[in-house]
Amino acid sequence: QVQLVESGGGLVQPGGSLRLSCAASGSIFRANAMGWYRQAPGKERELVAITSGGSTNYADSVKGRFTISRDNAKNTVYLQMNSLNPEDTAVYYCNAHIQRNWSTRSRSYWGQGTQVTVSS
Repeated sequence: QVQLVESGGGLVQPGGSLRLSCAASGSIFRANAMGWYRQAPGKERELVAITSGGSTNYADSVKGRFTISRDNAKNTVYLQMNSLNPEDTAVYYCNAHIQRNWSTRSRSYWGQGTQVTVSS
């Protein structure tokens, strides 16, 4: 089985920063695309940032403020969030496409979510 464990959420004032981490563990042959999504109350889940094959993509709303990175040796993905504003308040979910062995296709896994609240 594969598990994604997120950490780093919390309460921060507008203009502040947080760093989210997501570690994948279990039976992992290769972690392919890894990314972060978020869901605010009453809204659909949306892509925040994704990294795959050395490339990264961001939602327009976070470009220039958020940075996604990963440590392949640790199967861990990070999201550095700067200049946070109240519109960033949401539950943030980690997603990873994991290949469990050389002969199987990647499958999508989700973390349990971590709350980020931006408020004064």
